[in-house]
Amino acid sequence: MSSLHRQLSQLLGAWRRRRRVEDSLYAAAGFHCRTFCSTTSEPELLEIHKKKLFLWFSHLPQEEKQFGGYFSPETMHVDPLILEREAEERAGMLISPLKTVTPSSPSVTVEQLFEPSDGWSEGRGLNVLLYGAVGTGKSTVVRKLVLDWCTGRTLTQFKLLVPFSCEDLGQLSKVASLRDLVSRKYLHLRKHPLLSGEGNQAKDVLFLFNGMEKMNLDFRIGATELCSDPNEALSPGVVVVNLLRKYLLPEASILVTTRLSALDRVPQKYVSRYAQICGFNDPDRQRAYFNSRLLQQSGESARNQEANALIELLYLNLQRESQLAAACFLPSYCWLTCATLHFLHFTDAKAPIRTLTGIYTSFLRLNFGGEVLGARTGTNVPLQDHHSSLMLYVVRTLGKLAFDGVTHRRTSFSEKELEQWIGGKTKTDEELRQLVMFRTDVLDFFLAPCVESGKHLSEKPGENDKKRYVFAVPAMQEYLAALYVVLGENKSALEKLTSQVTKAIGQASEDVNTVVNIFSKFIPLRIFAVFNLLKLFPKLYEKISSHNKGNIARTMASEMFRTEDSYNEDVLDQVEQSLLGVHGPKPKQYSEGQPFELYPIFMGGLLHYGNRVLLQQLGCSIQSTTVAQITHALRKYLVRELSKPQPPEELMDLLVLLYEFQNPRVTAEVLASIRTINLANIRMTPLKCFVLSSVLSCTPASYHLEAMDLSSCLLNHDMLQMLWPAFRHTHNLNLQFNSLGPESCVLLRDLLLDPMSSIRSLQLCDNPLLESGACTLLGALPENRSLTHLSLMHTGLGDQGALELAERLQQHEGLLELNVAYNNIGDNAALALVDACREHPGLHTVHLYLNPLSDVAKQSLYVRGVPKSQGGRRVKVLASVTEGSDISEDWHPILSVIRKNASSWDRERVKQQLKVFLRDLDWGRQQQQSFWKRLHFRRVEKGVRQTLQQLEKDDLPPSSGYGR
Repeated sequence: MSSLHRQLSQLLGAWRRRRRVEDSLYAAAGFHCRTFCSTTSEPELLEIHKKKLFLWFSHLPQEEKQFGGYFSPETMHVDPLILEREAEERAGMLISPLKTVTPSSPSVTVEQLFEPSDGWSEGRGLNVLLYGAVGTGKSTVVRKLVLDWCTGRTLTQFKLLVPFSCEDLGQLSKVASLRDLVSRKYLHLRKHPLLSGEGNQAKDVLFLFNGMEKMNLDFRIGATELCSDPNEALSPGVVVVNLLRKYLLPEASILVTTRLSALDRVPQKYVSRYAQICGFNDPDRQRAYFNSRLLQQSGESARNQEANALIELLYLNLQRESQLAAACFLPSYCWLTCATLHFLHFTDAKAPIRTLTGIYTSFLRLNFGGEVLGARTGTNVPLQDHHSSLMLYVVRTLGKLAFDGVTHRRTSFSEKELEQWIGGKTKTDEELRQLVMFRTDVLDFFLAPCVESGKHLSEKPGENDKKRYVFAVPAMQEYLAALYVVLGENKSALEKLTSQVTKAIGQASEDVNTVVNIFSKFIPLRIFAVFNLLKLFPKLYEKISSHNKGNIARTMASEMFRTEDSYNEDVLDQVEQSLLGVHGPKPKQYSEGQPFELYPIFMGGLLHYGNRVLLQQLGCSIQSTTVAQITHALRKYLVRELSKPQPPEELMDLLVLLYEFQNPRVTAEVLASIRTINLANIRMTPLKCFVLSSVLSCTPASYHLEAMDLSSCLLNHDMLQMLWPAFRHTHNLNLQFNSLGPESCVLLRDLLLDPMSSIRSLQLCDNPLLESGACTLLGALPENRSLTHLSLMHTGLGDQGALELAERLQQHEGLLELNVAYNNIGDNAALALVDACREHPGLHTVHLYLNPLSDVAKQSLYVRGVPKSQGGRRVKVLASVTEGSDISEDWHPILSVIRKNASSWDRERVKQQLKVFLRDLDWGRQQQQSFWKRLHFRRVEKGVRQTLQQLEKDDLPPSSGYGR
C-alpha cells in the first residue's frame, strides 16, 4: 500500500507541475483559463473577448483568396439596404432593383434598430429580427457588425456581444445551461458577472443568433418549459426560446437573423422590431462594391487603370437597367461578377490554378454550404437524406428546368413552365412544405423577371401569360444544366429501374428465392423466367450504365462542336460581354438559337476532383466511377472530332474545356491528334494565354506542333511572357499583326537560343520591333540552328537594321527565306543585304517590295541576285511586280499580300507604291515585242489598278493577318 500511495503522490505532483506549466503558457499567450478567470478583472476579460472575436470574424472564407488576399472585411464591405418593417408587412416583397420608387420606410442601420422604441418597456432588452432572402448579405452584415463592435465603432452601449451560430446550436444533442453554452465557445466568459442573471447587469449584453432557420424552435408552453436561471441545463433550443421570451435574462438584447420562410417561427409578440435586408437597390451601391473588390486587388498603376475601365463599363451596363442590374440587386451576384472579371482580366501565372467552373462551384458553396430544406419536421423526425440538401433540391428542380432550356435552346420561361418543372404533380405534405420554403427563400435567388429594353415585361393581371423569367446570370443556367446531367438526374426509366434492383440485391442475402422475390417486385415473374435476367443482369446493367456515360460524353462533344455555333465569339468573350455589355456594333450571330457553349465546358469542369469535393459538401456526389467512364468516352469523341479542321473560336473553346477539365493525361492524349493550332483573329487576353500555355504544358517534351498561328491576336509583351512555354512546342510560329515592341525581342531571342526550342519559321510582320528590337533578335542567329524562314515585314527595320542583318547572315547557314518588305530600306542597305544573301550557302528568296528603292537600284538588285562563286545559282529578289523588263514570277503573291494587309498599313504609302508598280509595268510593257507578253503585262496592270481603286474607295477587306 505504501508503494501505491507513493506512486499516487508522484502522479499527483507531476499533474500539478504540468498544470502550472500549462497555465503559465496560456497566460503568456493571452489565453486565460478558468483558474485565472477569478483573478482577471472584468474590463480585461472583455478586452480578451474583443480580441478573440476580432480574430475569429476577420478570417475570410477560402473563396476570397482568389482575389489575391489583399482584402479585409473592413475594406471590402458595402452596407446593403436595410428597411424596418411593420409586423403586418414583414413578409412583403423585395423592392424591385429596376424601379426608382422610394421605399415606404427609410433605410436604417443595425445600430439604429437597437435605439429605444416607444412600444417596449424600459428595463427589457430589444429583440430584433433581421431577415432576408438567400444572397442578400445577412452573414456579411453580421461579420461586419461584430468587427465594428470589437473596434468600438458601433453598438457601444453593449459591453458584451455574444455571437452564436444556430447551425452549431442545432447540432448539440446534450443539455446545457446558458452559461455552459457561452463557455463552450467563449471559455473566458464562463464566470463573467454580466451573464449571472443578478440585478440588471444583462442590459449591457447583446446576443446574436445567426441563421435561426437551422434550429427547430418551439414556443408552445407545453413543449418548451420556462426557465429563468442561466445555470439550469436544458436543450439549446429551449434556452434560445426562453431568451426570446424574456424569461431568461430579460434585460439582454437579442439580434436574430433568418431567412424569409422562417419568419413565423418566432411569435410576433416576442419581436420588438422587424428589419429586412434588401440587397443593393441602386447602381451606386453596386459600384462601391466593385470598387472595393477590383481596385484593391493590385497596387500596379497599369492594373488599376484596367480595373477602373472595367468598373466604368460595368457601371454603364448597370445604368442601362440591363439583366445584370437585376442580378446584382443581390450582393452575392456582385461577388460572382467581381470573381469572374478578376478571373478573366487579372490572371496571374504565379497564382493557384482557378477555373470558371470552380468559381461557380465556390459561389454556390458560399451561399448554400450546409443549407437544408428545414433541419427537422414538426414532429422532430429528421428528413430523408436525399431531401436534406438544399443544393440537391435546386439541381432536381431548377437544374431540370435549365436542362430543358439548353436542350430546346431557350433562356426564358413562362410562369406555366416554372409551375410545370418546379411545382410538378401533387405532392405529400412534407414535399409541399419543402416546395413553399424553396419558393420563398431560393427561387428568386436563381430566377429574375426578364428585362426587355431596360424595362420589365408587363406585369398587369391580364397579361401574366406574357411575363417571363430568366436565370439571374446566363451562365448559371448552363452550370445547373451541366450539374443536372453529370449527377445523373436525367437517367432513363430503364437505368433507374436497374439501379433500384442493384441496390435491392446488395441489401439481400444470397438466397436465390429472396433474390427472385425482389426481382418479381420490379419485373413480372413470367418475363423474368423467360429471359433469365438473374444471370444476365450484371453485364446488362454495366452496359446500360456505360452507355449513359457515353451519352454524356457524346453530348459534351456534340455541343462543343455544333456547326451553327462555329461563328460565335469564343466562350470567354461571351462571358465577358454578358457582364460588361456590348459597346458599339453588336457582333453578328450566325446561330438561329441561343448558343450554349459554356454547357459542355461546365460538364468537363465538374468532373475535376476539386469541384467534386466542394459539391460533396453541398450534398451533390459525383462518383469516381462515373468520372472515369465519362472521361474514357469523352477522350474518344474529342479525338474523332479534332480530325476535322476547327474554326479558331471553336478551337479556343476546346482549349478552355481541357483547361477546366484539369486532367493532364486526357489533355495530352487529346492534343496528340492536333498538329496545328490556329487562333488567328482571336482577341487574346492574359487568361487565354495562360490557358494555352497550361494546356500545352500537359504534353510530353517530344510533342511538337507543326504550326501555331497567333496573328492579329492583340498580343503584347506581358502576354508573350505567358506564352513562352507554349512556343517551345512549335515549329512554325506566326505572330503577325500584334503589339510586340523592342522589349519583346529579348524574349524571342531567348526562345531562339533555347535548346528545347525547334522553331523553323518565325513571322513577325506588322509588329513595331524597330531597329533596336530587330538587332536584339538577330543576336540569336549565330547560335540558333533551327530557323529557316524569318519574316520581318513592316517592323520598322530601317537601313541600320538591314545592315545589321547583312552582317549576321553568314553566321546562320540554315536560313532559306527572308522577308524585309515595307521597312523603309534605302538603295545602299538593300544592295548590301542582297550581296550578303547571294553569298549565303542556303538562302534562296529575299522580299524587298514596298521599300523606297530607285529604278536603278531595282535593276542592280536583280543582277546581283546571281552570285559570283556558286555556279550561277540565283537568289530570288522580290522588289516589285516586275523583274527588269519582265513580269516577276511572284507578282501575284506580292499583290495578294498588299491587298490583304493594306487596310492596316499607311494608305498613302501603299498607294504610292502601287503607282510605282504601275510605272514599272508600263515601262516593261513598252520593252516587249511579243503581243502575248504585252497582254500578260496588261493583266497584271489590271490587278494593280483594281487594288488601287479599292484602296481609294476604302473598299478593301479588313486585315486578315496574312504575310509571308
